[in-house]
Amino acid sequence: MSSSSRANILSRIHAALGDIPRNTDVDAEYQSIERTYQSSGSLEPHDRLHLFIERLKEYGAAVHRSAPDEIAPLIAQLLVARESKSIVIPKDLPGEWLPPGFEFLPDHELTFRQLESCDGVITGCAVAISDTGTIVLDAGSAQGRRALTLLPDYHLCVVFENQVHQTVPEAMRALATSISRPLTIISGPSATADIEMTRVQGVHGPRFMEVILVQS
Repeated sequence: MSSSSRANILSRIHAALGDIPRNTDVDAEYQSIERTYQSSGSLEPHDRLHLFIERLKEYGAAVHRSAPDEIAPLIAQLLVARESKSIVIPKDLPGEWLPPGFEFLPDHELTFRQLESCDGVITGCAVAISDTGTIVLDAGSAQGRRALTLLPDYHLCVVFENQVHQTVPEAMRALATSISRPLTIISGPSATADIEMTRVQGVHGPRFMEVILVQS
């Protein structure tokens, strides 16, 4: 389904529900729920980032540290190591991230077959969570549509240190302005297990994931 079709359907639903009064009793009941879970982190920045890296590694993702002006050379190094040449990117991925010598394909409504045939994808992210080793994409800046990170076999994600929150509630508060956009929540390479607990990677997303954690 195209983004314009999705937007049209959602706008029609919103219009259809527009004259239905809000149930203030339900709203009040929801607001009165006691929330005793941890809603903010207590780790120092260094420890928060260390935990994030360790969680990613536990999931099988490779993590690399970088200064802001070293992103492009590091990306070149990683792509050469994988012998990757054809890489899809969101239309608004920062140009300074892209090293010369590679075929970068901006996503101007590429077909699913074209996405599958690429060697991988490079994106940014919206937020990350150290407690769970999770990266969240909200289809915002430098992230593109959901299909970009679901079809290619390899995902290289650029995460800035100031995007990493310790807890899930903190990350959700940071995503408050993204509530109307679809969220892609990633914890390492795509993986699942069958009834015999045989782990298989790449079932509903990339088999291989690398993260560049950038100083900020």
